[in-house]
Amino acid sequence: MKTDFIKGIIVPILTPIDKDEKIDEVKMRKQIDFVINGGVSGILIYGSNGEFYMIEEDEMERGIKIMISQVAGRVPVYMGIGAISTKKCCRLARLGIANGVAGISILQPMFLKPTDKELFLHFKTIADTVPDKPVLLYNNPGRVGYTLPATLVEKLANEVSNIVGMKDTSGDMTQTSEFIRRTRHKGFKVFGGKDTLLFASMCHGAVGGVCTTANIMPELVVDIYNKYVNGDFNGSLEAQFKLNPVRLSMDGASFPVATKDMANLHGQDVGDPFKPNLSTEEGSVLDKMRQEMKKVGLI
Repeated sequence: MKTDFIKGIIVPILTPIDKDEKIDEVKMRKQIDFVINGGVSGILIYGSNGEFYMIEEDEMERGIKIMISQVAGRVPVYMGIGAISTKKCCRLARLGIANGVAGISILQPMFLKPTDKELFLHFKTIADTVPDKPVLLYNNPGRVGYTLPATLVEKLANEVSNIVGMKDTSGDMTQTSEFIRRTRHKGFKVFGGKDTLLFASMCHGAVGGVCTTANIMPELVVDIYNKYVNGDFNGSLEAQFKLNPVRLSMDGASFPVATKDMANLHGQDVGDPFKPNLSTEEGSVLDKMRQEMKKVGLI
């Protein structure tokens, strides 16, 4: 299976919605052009910051068609899948592939506390549903309450031919390094999932990052990656240090509101989050974002 294209900066694209909480097609198309023009290597639709958990399947399909149409083959499009049941995940995987996505990314089931055997069967069953397409795992312990063991990831990489990579959002560099160490003989593609650790992840062998802030400042995030792969390690680290205060300023807002907050401060007009979330009110949190954005020339 060809996997050379799986690398670089992947943006978990935010999902603009209208007052009826339907995907805003005009704003969605504009956001796609913004990140592609900013240099990203790929787009992940319906990731955590894409608010996948809020979108019904018929609307999800409508959104896929809009996004695939607007991307028009310029970069690969991956689809995030975050349902709890294996059956639903399989259905969503088939939906994405049928509508043109290049691969899928599967978050471990929320709310449950599955055994390693249950997780192995969950991921394998979904991957077997789309045997000719690349599948990435998505480890996000902060949102689901548990981590994917490195031993399980190694077993999946060795035994399921189309599970070819993963995103690790643990923020634990030892764990990220273990994912890479145990699978590197397979050419397994590990992405860093913490924007603030992009440089560090690549130092350990990550092939890039899935970076939230690429929704707002794609050029800066891409600069970290490009400088690194071109051997300018000092320049890459300096770009990382430039990004980090902006990213950290987002932590004062509730998840996933901060991404849309910052995009709106940047003038992108992406609208509000799905309820029950609300856009952050004026005050110290937005003031801190503005302050850090000004320092890097975003506003």
